[in-house]
Amino acid sequence: MRLGIGSYTYTWAVGVPGQVPASPLTAAGLVHRAAAAGLSCVQIADNLPLDALGDAERRDLRTLAAETGVAIETGARGLTPERLELHLDLAVFFHSPVLRFVIDGPGHEPAIDEVVGVIDAALPRLREAGVRLALENHDRLKAAEFREIVLRTDPEWVGICLDTVNSMGAGEGTGEVVATLAPHTLNLHLKDFAVERAPHKMGFVVTGRPAGRGMLGIPWLLEEVRKHGRCRSAILELWTPPAPSLEETIALEAAWADESLRFLAPFFA
Repeated sequence: MRLGIGSYTYTWAVGVPGQVPASPLTAAGLVHRAAAAGLSCVQIADNLPLDALGDAERRDLRTLAAETGVAIETGARGLTPERLELHLDLAVFFHSPVLRFVIDGPGHEPAIDEVVGVIDAALPRLREAGVRLALENHDRLKAAEFREIVLRTDPEWVGICLDTVNSMGAGEGTGEVVATLAPHTLNLHLKDFAVERAPHKMGFVVTGRPAGRGMLGIPWLLEEVRKHGRCRSAILELWTPPAPSLEETIALEAAWADESLRFLAPFFA
């Protein structure tokens, strides 16, 4: 399993709705950051969409990745037949062995039967291309429902992008999610967190932390995922809280990324 960064490591630097920096981080910039950090992998997801690049930009990005020795993993959101076909083409173009997909998109929350049908129709192409589909556990579906989708399609070519925090939105803790989905995990999103009681004591708030400074048991997590022998990459992701200005937020995010990578490096030596 190799350690990498992704477009959700530097979410603020890429830009969020209503807060886009004057010079946003680009896909090429992300590759350069990975190379500078001595990493061999980046995951470029839906917040930095590869389908928005022109043909020349895509060719330049692929060339840059080859020159720097940084492999590109592709990602997308909104699982429809058309988008799956489009992003499978991009995965092939960028030599990505895994295509990470969030099922839901704007105005699109398909039922499990529909998801299974879309994937079944794409299985011949996935097999032919040698690309495995990794469905990210998000907060609408339970872990058992993600497992059902995998088992109803083809567990050899369909698996999970295991995010360590998302399923809290579905009322599920990390232990439960890992126990259910680790056997099918093809890609891991390492995202540390803290759960704190709200100041008024009426409820809890889930916030991000640099890797190693939160509640995520990282040695345990890596052991659980590794013992199944299917996961090939672990991508650092961060939920960096906003600072008083966007510039300060981006600086904090970069500092958290550096601290997290220093903490994680020994686990991937």
